[in-house]
Amino acid sequence: MTGSLLFQSLVLGILLGGLYALLAAGLTLYFGVMRVVMIAHAAFLVLAAYLAWDVHQRFGIDPLLSLVVTVPLFFLAGVGFQRLLIARLRPATVTMMSVLLTFAVALTIEGMLGFVYSGTQRRVQLSYSAASIEVFGAQVAVVKLIAFGLAALSLLALYLLLTRSRFGQALRATIQHPQAARLIGIDTDRVAGYGFGLGLATAAVGGAALSLDSTIYPSLHWHWIGPLMAIIVVGGLGSIPGAAIAAMVLGIVQSLLQLPLGTTWAQTVFYLALFATLLVRPQGFFGGRLAQRF
Repeated sequence: MTGSLLFQSLVLGILLGGLYALLAAGLTLYFGVMRVVMIAHAAFLVLAAYLAWDVHQRFGIDPLLSLVVTVPLFFLAGVGFQRLLIARLRPATVTMMSVLLTFAVALTIEGMLGFVYSGTQRRVQLSYSAASIEVFGAQVAVVKLIAFGLAALSLLALYLLLTRSRFGQALRATIQHPQAARLIGIDTDRVAGYGFGLGLATAAVGGAALSLDSTIYPSLHWHWIGPLMAIIVVGGLGSIPGAAIAAMVLGIVQSLLQLPLGTTWAQTVFYLALFATLLVRPQGFFGGRLAQRF
């Protein structure tokens, strides 16, 4: 194992961690606002990737341009999903029942994709798909850089929205103390709907990024949901910066472990980190005070 190979794995780990961070931020937003465990988040991610692939196949449009349609579409779908399904769950059992509800939604999306597109693996072929550039001696695929840039810009936009806007203040107040937020006049139901839509919009962005660099198939979401769940537990449920930090760290470790262990075994790092966190610090390493500040 050479130093250049290790450096290349480190760079790839950072790029992968960026995509994990974006998707985990959306996932932890659901739990932070409504205590909802959104098993279907990765299924919506794959759905967005299929839409990007379909638009490219039919009209020759770059998957990145599909974001103009999919982001607002997924936002509205998220608001509708929260109003029509999540809001009807009993508050006392919302976390447990949301697991069952969103699990069923994930299976429905998988079945629908299999029916429409069959189980055949799909991949977007672009003029720059095989292009790569050299970064300090490491060869990095252009599509991975684009996916990372897209994730980084989306996280920055999400951060600015949450910290510099009145909606962000209302959302953070709802995350920290819903009852107190209602007492000062915040419509927490509306905020919860918009927060859910925001979380689903991150899946639309992630799906476009995923379609650039990955082969997609209907059951691909099961490959993603386990690591994403592990990331938000390690980072601290409800903590967006915690999820981002945990995503970057675990993404890098996974990439480095692929050298000696291979792709399949390297992914076990997420589950080992999950078990260790539950044993040592069940609230997550960045839960509690950091989550409350954000």
